[in-house]
Amino acid sequence: MTDATKALGVADIQKIMACIPHRYPFLLVDKVVEIDGDSSGIGIKNVTFNEPQFTGHFPGRPVFPGVLMIEAMAQTAGVLVVSARGSDDLAVTTVLFTTIDKAKFRKPVIPGDTLRFHLTKLAHKRNIWFYRGEAKVDGVLVAEAELSAMVV
Repeated sequence: MTDATKALGVADIQKIMACIPHRYPFLLVDKVVEIDGDSSGIGIKNVTFNEPQFTGHFPGRPVFPGVLMIEAMAQTAGVLVVSARGSDDLAVTTVLFTTIDKAKFRKPVIPGDTLRFHLTKLAHKRNIWFYRGEAKVDGVLVAEAELSAMVV
């Protein structure tokens, strides 16, 4: 375990809300675990039937939207970036999602599933971080993408 992992540990919902500005109904990460600085981490999303997107996606057969999985990956990346920079960095005002590449959706996600967003840093240039994200349910890959986030 690195010093960053020991210092950061797990980001609970309070820590997540301190790192990123998203709130209900658009806060899509319940917890971030296994944080290794800004290098990697795993975000958790418990998918429940009472979420607003299931009203129309799809009536009679609720499926968690793929674009929301990608957004949750970006939110997880944002938490990693802001957490690693530390609370002393007053220059951080927000993290913006800047690119999506190589997005693929492999399997439907339904209420009752627990999504685990595995984020691994690919690069860091100036104020932009690049990540590879994989969404898994019970260890099975359901979505993947490469994305970037910019600190402003």
